[in-house]
Amino acid sequence: QVQLVESGGGLVQAGGSLRLSCAASGSIFSINYMAWFRQAPGQTRELVASINSRGTTNYGGSVKGRFTISRDNAKNTVYLQANSLEPVDTAVYYCNAEVVSYRDSLSRVYWGQGTQVTVSS
Repeated sequence: QVQLVESGGGLVQAGGSLRLSCAASGSIFSINYMAWFRQAPGQTRELVASINSRGTTNYGGSVKGRFTISRDNAKNTVYLQANSLEPVDTAVYYCNAEVVSYRDSLSRVYWGQGTQVTVSS
């Protein structure tokens, strides 16, 4: 019913920047929130940033001040501007969203397939 597709990952040097995008598509009635998570090899998945329907943002402590989450409601898209990247930021970044579709009265949580971010030293 709903798909999330991430893009914008890649290889950057320490101190560089990336802009990740996540576009939601399908039978979307509304999106309650969108978020970015990441998972490094051998580690658990952690919240990077989130933004709710009112525009309220939330950041993980390790990225606050370096990363910025934003949204484009018309495009059902969320962005993550990642600046001052460090090797510890290397991970697969996953888009996450709670969506209400036209085919279902219930909200559901969806995940994208992830986009790789690699930061070299």
